[in-house]
Amino acid sequence: MKIKIINKSRHDLPHYETSASAGMDLRASLSEPRVLKPLERTVVGTGLYIELPISYEAQIRPRSGLAAKKGITVLNAPGTIDADYRGEIGVILVNLSNEEFIIRDGERIAQMVIAKHERAEWHDVVELSETIRGEGGFGSTGVK
Repeated sequence: MKIKIINKSRHDLPHYETSASAGMDLRASLSEPRVLKPLERTVVGTGLYIELPISYEAQIRPRSGLAAKKGITVLNAPGTIDADYRGEIGVILVNLSNEEFIIRDGERIAQMVIAKHERAEWHDVVELSETIRGEGGFGSTGVK
C-alpha cells in the first residue's frame, strides 16, 4: 500500500525496522528539547502529514522500551488518525515515572500502525441473542 506523506521534519520517513514489524517509529520534531515532568503530559509534533485511504486508520501506540525503561507512554493509546485528517501527526505523551524526562529532536517517541477498519451500521432491536457469558464482565471469567 502506498500512502501520501509530507515530511516537514529534519528526519527520515518512518519505516519498518524488520520485515515482520507491525509498527513504524515516530520521531519528535522539536526546535529545542522539552522537559516532561512526572505526571505531566504534552503533545509532541512529528512534522509528518499523511493521506490515508478511506477504510484505514493510523494507530499511535507507545514504544514498549520507552514505557518500560522510562515510564513514558502515549496517553490516549492507541491514538487514532482518521483517513480524512490532514494536520500534523501529534503524539500525546505522558510521564508516569517519578523523574523528569527530556524529549529531544529526533527521539523515537511512539510507533504508528496502519490498520484497516470497518464501518458499523446500528440495528435497533428489542433483545440480543443469549450466550454462556451473558452480562458477565470486568473479571467475570476469572483471574487465572
